[in-house]
This record gives sequence, C-alpha cells and structure tokens, in this order.
Amino acid sequence: MSTKHPHAHPRDADPAASPPPAPPPPPSRRARGGFASSAPAPPATARRRGEREREREKERTKLRERHRRSITSHMLAGLRQHGNFPLPARADMNDVLAALARAAGWTVQPDGTTFRSSPQPLLPPPAQFQGAFQVTSVETPALANALNSYAVGTPLDSQTSALQTDDSLSPSSLDSVVVAEQSIKNENYGNSCSANSLNCMGSDQLMRASAVLAGDYTRTPYIPVYASLSMGIINCYCQLVDPEALRAELRHLKSLNVDGVIVDCWWGIVEAWTPQKYEWSGYRDLFGIIKEFRLKVQVVLSFHGSGECESGDVLISLPRWVMEIAQENQDIFFTDREGRRNTECLSWGIDKERVLRGRTGIEVYFDFMRSFHMEFRSLSEEGLVSAIEIGLGASGELRYPSCTHKMGWRYPGIGEFQCYDRYMQKNLRQSALKRGHLFWARGPDNAGYYNSRSHETGFFCDGGDYDSYYGRFFLNWYSGILVDHVDQVLSLATLAFDGAEIVVKLKIAGNLV
Repeated sequence: MSTKHPHAHPRDADPAASPPPAPPPPPSRRARGGFASSAPAPPATARRRGEREREREKERTKLRERHRRSITSHMLAGLRQHGNFPLPARADMNDVLAALARAAGWTVQPDGTTFRSSPQPLLPPPAQFQGAFQVTSVETPALANALNSYAVGTPLDSQTSALQTDDSLSPSSLDSVVVAEQSIKNENYGNSCSANSLNCMGSDQLMRASAVLAGDYTRTPYIPVYASLSMGIINCYCQLVDPEALRAELRHLKSLNVDGVIVDCWWGIVEAWTPQKYEWSGYRDLFGIIKEFRLKVQVVLSFHGSGECESGDVLISLPRWVMEIAQENQDIFFTDREGRRNTECLSWGIDKERVLRGRTGIEVYFDFMRSFHMEFRSLSEEGLVSAIEIGLGASGELRYPSCTHKMGWRYPGIGEFQCYDRYMQKNLRQSALKRGHLFWARGPDNAGYYNSRSHETGFFCDGGDYDSYYGRFFLNWYSGILVDHVDQVLSLATLAFDGAEIVVKLKIAGNLV
C-alpha cells in the first residue's frame, strides 16, 4: 500500500486529478494617438445612438415636408384668388408651374414637355375682307391671350364661333361648382391648326371675340334668365295654395321673356309625416301649370329648414318624424361649444350613422332624390326640368351653420365651430387616435365666440394656434368632414339621376367655416 507524504505540494499530485491552471491573460497594450485613454463604445450604445439620429432625421424631414406643403397651399390660394388660374382641386407644384407657363405663353403638353411657342408676324387681313369690314386694333394683352388659345379646325366660311355658351346653362349656374378635369375644358377647342395665332381667324370672328371681351352680348348666343317663385305657393300639406295667382304670376313672367322659374322642393314638406312616404301632389300640380306656359324649371332639393333671411313669414322645418327623433337624440343637429343646437339642418356626423329610423343621413338624401326622379322622370325627358340643385348644408349651401342670427351672430363676427355633437366628437377622436395624439380629440378652446374678431382670439390671430401641429390637424379634419359630405351626396346624386340629361348643381357660400 502506497502512502502519501503529509507535506506534499499540490503540483506533486496526480495530474489527472486536477486540471492545469489557465494561462494568464496577455497584458493590454496602450493605444496610440490622442484618444489613448478613451475606451471604444459598446456596440449596443452605438446602435441606440444611430437609431436616435435616424429618428431625428425623420422628424426634420417631416418638418421640411410640412413647410413645403404650407408654401404650396399659400401659392395655390393666391393664384386662385388673385390670378384666376384654372387649377384643379388637389393641385401640386407641377400644376402651379404648368399654369404659370401657360400664362406666360408657353406650351405645356400632358407629359410635361414645355416649350415656347414661336410667335408669327401679324399679316394684313385677306383681300376679300378689306373692303367689307373696318377692323380696329385688337392687340390688347387680354385679347391676345384669349385668341392664342383659340383653335381652328374647319374652313373660315363654315366655322361657327367657338366662344358660344351652352344654352342649357343659366346665369344662376355661375354660382355652382362644376367638378371636371382641366383637359375636359379644352377638349372642344382641340388644336388642329399649325399655330395658334391671329392668322387662323377671320375678321368677323375677331369682331365677335372683341365684343365678348368688352362685355357686349348683343352678338353672342342667348343667355337664359330664370326667376325664383315665392316659397308660400306650396303649404305644409304639399298642396298648391292659389293656382290662379300662380297663373297670373307666370303670365307676367312670360311677358318679361324669362326662360323659366326656380322651384324649391322641400324635404320637410314632401316627407313630412312618415319616413319614406313622399307626397308630391302639390309639386305635380305646380309643374303642370308651369308646363302650360312653356317655361322651364330649375329645381332646388332643399334638405334644410327655411332660414331667417330667405323665408320671410313662411316657416318650413325639417320633417316632423325627424323632429320627433331629435326630442330623444339632439346630437343629430350641429352643436357649438356651449352645447346649443342648430335645428336648421342635420349634422354631417350622422352621414354614416343609422339614427334616422334605421337609415343614415346619406341614405335619407338618396331616397329623396330617387323619389323625385321616379316621380318626374317624364318631365326631365321632355326637357321641362333643365337643372337640379342639391342642398348640402345650412341655407342649402355647402357650409357649416357657424354664422347664425339665432345664436346672436352679427357681421363681421367670425362665428363658432360646429363640431360638438356626439357623432362629430366620435369622428374627431378616431382621427386623433390614428395620428397617435389622443389629446388632440377636442375643439380649440381659444377660438373666440360668434361675434369675436380673428385678431382677438388665440387661435385665429396672426401666428396663432391655427398654424400649430394641433391647429393644422384640427382644421384639416374639420374641412375634411365637409369634403366627405359633398363627395358622398353628389356621388349618390349621380346614381339617383342616372340617365337623366340634366345639370346637377350645388351652391357654394362665401364663408365655409
């Protein structure tokens, strides 16, 4: 038996019993250069620093983009207001540059190719016209711009004036907005001539063009004239009040050579008592008498109650069944910051809410328009109904009821925002949540009152909150509700009047707040 010395050193033990010790780490070498004392940053810290820098760069990019859009919107507003440029509704800088180039006499093709049109020298009138006409100088800047866009594709002896207007339109349609692409405007004047110049026109056409620009319509196509009938001709039971007085009035208008009359078809009269039960008897009698005098009709589909300025002594409210719903749910009306309701028209917040006996606001408007079209389709086919105006808001205009005398407003007060009903506030919260700023789900608390001036408020004053991140978000949402409303109503109007050859109009107010 082997014995172990009690004072044996550990390294004298069996090497298989204990592992050899680890070698000592090599001595760290001192880095050279000016940063010898600083240790390199850990990789995780470097990544976090890079992420923060990228986030800051994203924010700077967003700020630059917002600044660019602000400049573009200011330019578009100035060009539309002061320059009379035909810019589309959602124009960008390309549209601005194209409009400026065309105004300067350049040619801009649809693919963006831009070049200066080579002007041609003016030639004397042809010999066959020298003795028959005495042509005066028409080389004014306004006329030159108008004639440069004039195109001739047929011989001069058989060509009609391209400055004619559509006989189906009326002066009242000038208050309307026709949504169309810019290319549609010029499609009737396509250029088939080698150059747009005065050489393409005859002397008689020059004289007609100068007469139009001078405001003399004696040698232009006829301009239709329409007169508005009084509101009291149809009572609240949809009955024609006084047919003989109506005939006398129409006889007088016929003697004045008017082309037609304007008739308001009130939603509060036709669908007054029961949902989807439409009573058109009074209007049927009215249109029959108008047809006797061979006058045309422009119909106004009014989805609002009569206002103070337009009604006189006649009171026309919304349908009775709608007012019954309002007794339990007043949020179907526009509401100001203090909770006061405006019962003139329905809030746009219920356009997609089924709060009107199982129907949404948009469905109610569509059913009314479709009922009118089905009832008077024959009159439209005969040409008696020449235009239909769609009511879209307070007083039938595309605007919020922010300036109402019933609320104490007086000119030149700025009015108040009308977005405090339950459904508008719900929409505002959803929009704020999508932006990631739920605390933006509120109306401005410094926008003043009905009779405040803009410089007296913290929101509308120069450099006020309207230009802050929240202010731009709120105003974009507020105006977007208006745009969505008109887009939905007019889209359904095209379905309701499908196949009818009539003009659909809308009324734009001077104040869209």
